[in-house]
Amino acid sequence: MASYNQMPFEALKVRARQAVARLESCQICPRHCRVDRLKDEKGFCRIGRLSRVASYTPHFGEEAPLVGRGGSGTIFFAGCNLSCVFCQNYDISQMDQGQDVPAEVLARMMLRLRDSGCHNINFVTPTHVVPQILEALVLAGEEGLNIPLVYNSGGYDSAETLRLLDGIFDIYMPDMKYGSDELAIKYSHAPKYTEYAKSAIREMHRQVGDLVMDEDGIAVRGLLVRHLVLPEGSAGTAEVARFLSQEISKNTYLNIMAQYRPEYNACGYPELDRSITLQEYSEAVRLAAAAGLSRGLAIF
Repeated sequence: MASYNQMPFEALKVRARQAVARLESCQICPRHCRVDRLKDEKGFCRIGRLSRVASYTPHFGEEAPLVGRGGSGTIFFAGCNLSCVFCQNYDISQMDQGQDVPAEVLARMMLRLRDSGCHNINFVTPTHVVPQILEALVLAGEEGLNIPLVYNSGGYDSAETLRLLDGIFDIYMPDMKYGSDELAIKYSHAPKYTEYAKSAIREMHRQVGDLVMDEDGIAVRGLLVRHLVLPEGSAGTAEVARFLSQEISKNTYLNIMAQYRPEYNACGYPELDRSITLQEYSEAVRLAAAAGLSRGLAIF
């Protein structure tokens, strides 16, 4: 049974109402744009009152603990509160391809993914649409939704908003993209990224703890962190590993990702205009292992 199934239903409705009210002067994410999204005004993320969905489908390319046999039920949201120059999903995140959907439609997507045999509902880039997700969850819960929810974000999250999700989400899977704010500003135009990401990951871990899997190796609760290796050490991996090991838990499940390739506007940055080498990936894994991390790592 998912956490939200154990919450009094009226409490879930209250959380949804509280979240929606915050759209009036939007401070859902660290950008604090203060636009009135209830009137469909748009800030940095370019999303107004309704969420915009690019696609929803069982996904078999996510982390193994999420996928199992039935897949992870991904819902990809358009728009983003980051502007990564190397984004591989830029058509969705920056060009906003997708369809605006009311809560009733988003709820049906969740139910269809459950009915297809997915182990979880995986919200991809949910940071800017937390209120819309909670609205839809109320409706899906009324129809019997009962599988864990995954919060799959870029890490530029507000701890205050995350507290609205306490007791609702079982699995958090944020990126920790950078080890320094200088890199975050240069490549994602995200001021104070490390401050917000660290605060968010602390809150996520407080809520759900280290990753727990069932006897079949399927994630049921906990924190997974993703870190994409960039060429020439441009992600600041050493500080990411240090933070997770020393300030979160040495049992943190860390997926160090090797799939970087120059996309979107990466060609404008000479150091990013190539794929990573095996040596660069191996060094990132070595740094994580040296910091005391082991879960999720492909140790060489």
